[in-house]
Amino acid sequence: MKKVLFLLATMLAGLGAGGGAAYATVSILGPAKPGAHGAEAAGDATPLSFVDGGKIMAPLVFADGRLSGYVQFQIQLEVPADKADSVTARLPLLLHAINMRTFKTPMAAGPDGQLPDVEAFRKVVMASAPEAFGAGVINKVAITAATPA
Repeated sequence: MKKVLFLLATMLAGLGAGGGAAYATVSILGPAKPGAHGAEAAGDATPLSFVDGGKIMAPLVFADGRLSGYVQFQIQLEVPADKADSVTARLPLLLHAINMRTFKTPMAAGPDGQLPDVEAFRKVVMASAPEAFGAGVINKVAITAATPA
């Protein structure tokens, strides 16, 4: 009985301390403002635009390096609107950087290796983007289609 009362008292004390800390934090900092994150928090009101990255053929490689097949991805790149033309002009450099990475990136998923790991490909594109466009130009990569080839 003493153990149960001790555990109950410890739990209530923990809840009280956690609630008190949360109350003190909100009292000092104030409640969170909606939309106060990312570019909006920095005061960056630059309009964004999507640039069509086209279709990209990539090998589906197992973790051990074996080739499983090929997949064709369709991508869209989110960029500041004022940089959309320069990104479009430099897309061949992005494709080159992606090609230099995909053959050594395991993207084959599923039991037969015919499913592409879309998140791995997105990471390849994000890692390739600074090489083609410079750091910080690409905000996000949207993979709009993945088709076995």
